[in-house]
Amino acid sequence: MNLRCVIIDDEPLAINVIKNHIAQLTGLEVVKTFDNAIESLDFIRKNEIDLLFLDINMPVIDGLSFLKSLDAKPMVILTTAHEEYAVEGFELEVLDYLVKPISLPRFLKATNKAVARVKEQSKPVVTSDEDSIFVKIDKKKMKKVYFDDILLVESLKDYIKIITTKGNYVVHQTLSSFTDELPASQFIRIHRSYTANINRVDTVEGNSVEIANKRYTIGRNYLEEAKAAILKDKG
Repeated sequence: MNLRCVIIDDEPLAINVIKNHIAQLTGLEVVKTFDNAIESLDFIRKNEIDLLFLDINMPVIDGLSFLKSLDAKPMVILTTAHEEYAVEGFELEVLDYLVKPISLPRFLKATNKAVARVKEQSKPVVTSDEDSIFVKIDKKKMKKVYFDDILLVESLKDYIKIITTKGNYVVHQTLSSFTDELPASQFIRIHRSYTANINRVDTVEGNSVEIANKRYTIGRNYLEEAKAAILKDKG
């Protein structure tokens, strides 16, 4: 998913420089440009913006004053022809401070910070106790999931689907890392795409198991270990 960017600068040439830099990179898209901060205010308040390129020296209201007026701030990269505002900019917790003319390597360094921050914020927060685990199911919401309620965890590339008796939850995490958070005595990897709750397996037949009336294949590389774990103490 691309970071949605807005550019505010009273110099058309400066806007074009940033747009051209963005066009050469992946992961960023320009959704709107403005030649003064006041005109951008309504758009920023009503739309989801990830990254704001904000010029400091502008008529009507300067960039720093505009930034202070925002209640909900996106990530901000300040742009200016003057270096003397750098300290004040960082006091406002801006991501970076670019001095014009902005070279592509310096621009790339700044935008990499934005990409890294988004990745860090999107990492799932997983905490567990003896019988449950908290998973982040959206940017702000944490969901408590009891181990006994989990039927199966399915890989969806960079995401997983936690299938439970109470519902399904999609989490931004790999199957391997999530499996590591589960109690090994209760969960076993049965396929490159599946981790199963041993206690929820109803039947084992050949190279497959049945869980909650659905059949799942046991991968060839997991077959011996998975069957041993599922059938232990069952003769």
